[in-house]
Amino acid sequence: MRHAMMVNYALEGKCALVTGGASGIGLATVERLARSGCKVVLNHLPGDPLGPDHAERLRREGCHVESLAHSIGDQQEAALADQAAGALGGLDLLVNNAGTPGGRRALNPADLDAVSDAMWESVLNINLVGLFRLTRAMAPYLRQSGGAVVNLASVSALSSRGSSMAYAASKAGVITLTRHMAVSLAPEVRVNAVAPGAVDSSWQIEWTEEQRKSSIDRTPLRRRCTPEEIAETIVYLGFGAPMITGQTIIIDGGLIL
Repeated sequence: MRHAMMVNYALEGKCALVTGGASGIGLATVERLARSGCKVVLNHLPGDPLGPDHAERLRREGCHVESLAHSIGDQQEAALADQAAGALGGLDLLVNNAGTPGGRRALNPADLDAVSDAMWESVLNINLVGLFRLTRAMAPYLRQSGGAVVNLASVSALSSRGSSMAYAASKAGVITLTRHMAVSLAPEVRVNAVAPGAVDSSWQIEWTEEQRKSSIDRTPLRRRCTPEEIAETIVYLGFGAPMITGQTIIIDGGLIL
């Protein structure tokens, strides 16, 4: 199958922060932005060597990428905002990609006892509350630049599929929060979200080969998304799409149809 060509962007002079940028969709977004000339801060978890390693690799390619360790959801998001904007000299795009499924395996929706209070607290704090706090802290910088925010939601928020009901609920909150923030930050800042379906990525859930094949068989386009395809839409919403705000773009090959 021939895939569509990706659009080339000229982003010299632009600045972006990508949370959870050390792997998967976050890393693909960092690479897409950096190779288009954008200065990028790659946020990663403290103690994760992949973030600095990827930043160094991209610098060897001639890209402007800095790594910054910080855990989203620790109530210190304002410090991350100031550090990132200081390192970049401002901010044009915030990509709220950091998130957690809350566990290593998918949970059966019928197994209510498997969704513990601790899981709820962790998933909501990282996926939703931390996202809000970082966006609020970044708002002055984004208003100054007339920038944009792109949040990572999930098709699990729109169906009964996904790793757990806690994860799905957190991503449904991201979709609703995206609409509210689009109003709150208008007219200077646009806020949108993407909702990926099944993605071939180094995600924390350990899907079996049978589960992976099943997701392909249920998808009209007969394949799973790649992180690079999600990143393509993130960059478009960040630096194109001047009249799109408050929207959630589903990227799933038709999986939830």
